This record gives sequence, structure tokens and C-alpha cells, in this order.
Amino acid sequence: MSIDTPDPGVEIDHLTILRMIPHRYPFLLIDKLVDVRSGERATGIKNVTANEPYFMGHFPGNPVMPGVAVVEAMAQTAAVLVNFTLDMVDRDIGIYLMAVDNAKFRQMVIPGDRLELHMSVMRSRGKVWKFAGEGRVGDRVAAEAIITAFWEDNGAGKSS
Repeated sequence: MSIDTPDPGVEIDHLTILRMIPHRYPFLLIDKLVDVRSGERATGIKNVTANEPYFMGHFPGNPVMPGVAVVEAMAQTAAVLVNFTLDMVDRDIGIYLMAVDNAKFRQMVIPGDRLELHMSVMRSRGKVWKFAGEGRVGDRVAAEAIITAFWEDNGAGKSS
């Protein structure tokens, strides 16, 4: 990498995400992470498709990704960042939501959108982490929130 090329950070694929957090379909709301920087930030990617289960009722004929699902996708991105930072792949850790503050929903997220979940660590004190999050579709902000979570080691490792 030349000195003029910015460091792209680490990318975490779908299969590695499954080794890092317990969420599974239909509740796993991120497809991959890009620009992951340990202890600092990460960008989650959610490719929004028309066959998401919540679109059947939210809303028929006018599908809109629920705001709580956008916030959950932010939280899942933050959880993978914590796991990556602590080098806890294949460990049975739980990362639990404590608070969502200042949530604002600015733009609808609809099928066909590529939702980018930009999460930045505001602080980490022991097992409690606080993040500033922003959900973007292209150059527009769809949602933003401050998320606080804590992690807990649930065991020595996952069985294969």
C-alpha cells in the first residue's frame, strides 16, 4: 500500500459475523462490515430486499423498513465491532442493549436500498460501550442514534 492510499480498514464477511454474534435470520440484519477499525469504528452493510419478513405488514403496498430494525442493525454492527476489538470470535459472548438515546429517523429505507450503518465508539469502560450511530442510504442520513451496550462472556467457546 502506498503512502497516498488510505487504509481501507478490515472487512468482516457474513460467515464471520455468524461466528461473532448470536443473531440468525430473520433477525440478523447486517450482511457484512467494512472499514472496521479496532476500538474505533465500523460500517455495517444491509442490502435491503423486498423479501424481508417485516415488509409483509410494514406496509403492504408501500414497504418501509421499520425504524426499530434500522436501530437494531446499528446495534448488531456495534456488537461485531466490540467482538472484533476484544478478539472474541468463536466465544460465546452476549452483547446486550442498555440504551438508545436521541434516535431520529430522517428518511425512509425501502427495498433496493443499501443501508450503511456507521458506528463510532464514543467510549468504552470495562464491559460498557457507547456508540454514535448513523444509518445512511447513499449520501442521505436515514437514521441516527446513540447506543449503549454491555458485553458478557457466556462461556469458554462455541461448540462446533
